[in-house]
Formats: sequence, C-alpha cells, structure tokens
Amino acid sequence: MNTAPPLSRGDLLRALAVIVIWGLNFVVMKVGLQSLSPMMLGALRFAVASLPFVLFVGRPSLPWRYVAAYGLAQGVGQFGLLFLGLRLGMTAGMASVVMQTQAFFTLIMAATLLGERARPVQWLGLCIAFAGLLMIASAHGEGAQQMTLAGFVLTLGAAFMWATSNLVARKAAQAGAYGPFPFIVWSSLVPILPFLGLAAWLDGPASMATQLAHFDGRALLAVLYLALLATLLAYSLWTQLLQRHPAGRVTPFSLLVPVVGLVAAMTLLGETPSPLQWAGTATVLLGMVVNQSGGWWRAR
Repeated sequence: MNTAPPLSRGDLLRALAVIVIWGLNFVVMKVGLQSLSPMMLGALRFAVASLPFVLFVGRPSLPWRYVAAYGLAQGVGQFGLLFLGLRLGMTAGMASVVMQTQAFFTLIMAATLLGERARPVQWLGLCIAFAGLLMIASAHGEGAQQMTLAGFVLTLGAAFMWATSNLVARKAAQAGAYGPFPFIVWSSLVPILPFLGLAAWLDGPASMATQLAHFDGRALLAVLYLALLATLLAYSLWTQLLQRHPAGRVTPFSLLVPVVGLVAAMTLLGETPSPLQWAGTATVLLGMVVNQSGGWWRAR
C-alpha cells in the first residue's frame, strides 16, 4: 500500500514552476545565441551559476571526481552540444522534445553499466519513442525555421550526455549524502575553463572580445535566466519534489516540458513544426507515457 502523502498545493506549484521554466528554456537559448556563440554562452551561463555562490556555499562532501565528472558531462557535454545544435539549425520546439530522450538513454546505460533491471514496459516505451525520433529526423530541411539534420544529431548527443550526467549523479549518491544546491553550484565551476578554451579555439580571441564588448540586454537576460532560473532554481525545486514524493509520482510532470517548449517556440519564435514532426512528437510522448506507466501503476 502506498502511504506517501499526496502532492500539496505548494508541491503542485513547484512542479508547475519547473515545467514552465524548463519549457521556456529553449526559447531563451535561441535568444542568447543571437548575440553570443555557443561556447561563450556556455561559459557565461556556468560562471553566473557558480562564481557568485562558491564563497557562501560549502563544497559538497563528495570526492572531487564526482563533481568534476558531473560538471563535464552536464555542462560541457550536454549544453555544449545543445547550444551548438541550436546554432546549427535545431529548432527550439523540436529541441524540447528530443532532449527528453535522455530518460531512455539513462534506461539503457543503467541496464548495461549499473546492472539495473528494466521492466518490459520500459523497453516497449523505448521502442515507441525511437520510432518517433526517426519520424522527427526524417523531417529535416535546410530552409528558414526548419530543423537541420546536424542540429538534430547534436541535440540527440546532448540528450545522451544528460543521461551520462544522470548516471554520475547516481554514483555520487551512492558515495555519500550531498545537498543538491551545493552540488550544482560547485559542479558549475568545472565547465567554465573548458568552454572558454573552446571559445578561443572556435571563435578566436578577437571574436570573444567583440561579443563581450557588444554584450546587450537580451544577452544578459538570457544568461541570467539560464543560470539562475533554469539551472539553480528549477533544479532545486525538482530535487525537493523527488525528496518528498516517489519518483513515479513526480517524473511524469516532465512530460509537460515539451508541450510548453513547443507552444513557446510557436508563439515567440514563429516556429511551425511539419505534420511529420507533430506525428513524431506525439509518438515520442506516447513512448514516454508507456515507459512511465509501470511506475504509475506500482505507485497507485
């Protein structure tokens, strides 16, 4: 019998806040990339998410290798590839859908690397979602407001790196108890220098100086949103929910993130997914629902 308390009104508001923040996240990235290169946006995002706080937030009581590995996988890997994919033609709406496949990459890697057993319904959901990804990938184009194949592949790689960071977080939890806020603050220190090095290599020092010299209000708001809201606030709220309630009760809320992302991209950026992309999106979401259904029934 499930004795976990139901979600309170405050918990529902927390979940709604996370959904909206993460759903709008992709539009904000597109805005930031209008005046900043992918690597410069990454460096500034994680600098703002870490440097103002490390003087006041104690380092998590974990071996440094877990903090460094998470920062490299989640910071440089996930967001480096995602920012680059968005710059090379991935639409914000489709990015919000494709990034949710991290759940399935996590399932595969947890089964193969950590020995965790997956239920048959989870593998069925994986197959359904993969069919949806194939539909989305086949609908690529090169025109304005169209998703490019390069952008799609880079975003899929970003989802894989997100799943990798999930496994690092699981291993870190086995190594010792830690607070999520100090962990994300200190791990956000790690990507700064790699991002700056990549910016110097890909953009050149002159371009980096020009970007900083023309750093405008839109770029500032994008960096602040990504660092303070999408990284620190949303992650902390989400972790609070997972600490209070079973994962099977909390994680289904993440299915609404692509819905907010698609609506925001259509409303604010004028993106219009093709019929095949809509069909692929519906199929991916169906796969997620099937994947989570076993956990829902067990929770009930």
